[in-house]
Amino acid sequence: MIEIKDLHKSYKTGSNSLHVLKGINFSVAEGELVSIMGSSGSGKSTLLNILGMLDEADSGTYTLDGVPIKNLNEKIAARYRNKFLGFIFQSFNLISYKSAVDNVALPLYYQGLKRKERMDRAMAYLEKVGLTDWAQHLPNELSGGQKQRVAIARALASDPKVLLADEPTGALDTKTSYEVMDLIQKINEEGRTILIVTHEHDIAEMTKRIVNLKDGVIIDDNKVDQIKALQYV
Repeated sequence: MIEIKDLHKSYKTGSNSLHVLKGINFSVAEGELVSIMGSSGSGKSTLLNILGMLDEADSGTYTLDGVPIKNLNEKIAARYRNKFLGFIFQSFNLISYKSAVDNVALPLYYQGLKRKERMDRAMAYLEKVGLTDWAQHLPNELSGGQKQRVAIARALASDPKVLLADEPTGALDTKTSYEVMDLIQKINEEGRTILIVTHEHDIAEMTKRIVNLKDGVIIDDNKVDQIKALQYV
C-alpha cells in the first residue's frame, strides 16, 4: 500500500541546511495499523507531511497503492489526497460555522457528488461513529471526543485507501482518548490501513506495529501485541 525508499528531506534555515529525514525505508501493507513515534525534531511530522502529499522529499521514492508520488502540482496533489487519503488532526480542523453533517460531507463536495448523496453518505458515517443525534450541531456545541468523531467520519466519508492521524488523541483526556482509539481499532478491523503519529506510548500500544524515529532515521520497527482500547473504555 505504501512503499518508501531512501527518503531524504532537508530544510533551509538561513544559510544553513537542516537534514530532517536521512534515508527512510518504510513500507505499510494494506490493512495495517501502524504508529510512528519519536521525540520533537525526530522527523515524524515531516514524514507524515510527505505521506500526506503536503510536502515532497528531496530524493528517494514514495509509492502509494502502486502510484508513484512525485513532482505533483497542487491540483493533482489535491486530487490524489482526496482519492487516496483521509486526515485526522489533533486540533480536529472542523469548520466552525458548519454543522457536523456538513463538515463530514465536505470532502464529497470536492468529489463532485450531488447534495443528496453527500448528505446521505455523511449521515451514514455519523451513524458509524455514534453521532446521528448531533448531526445538526455546530462544532462549538460538541465535546472534544465528539469533535474527533466528526473528524474521523469526515476522513472516512471519501472512502480513502489510507487514514493518516496526526496526534489524534493529543487534545483529549485519557478516557476520551481510549474511546477514540477503540473506534480507530474497529475501523482498522474492517480492513482500513491507518497510520498514527503519536508521542503517547499507551496509544502506540493500541496499534499493531510501532515505528520509532530518532534524528531522521528509523531506529526500530516492530510488530506488537495490540492492546484493545475497549478494555479501558
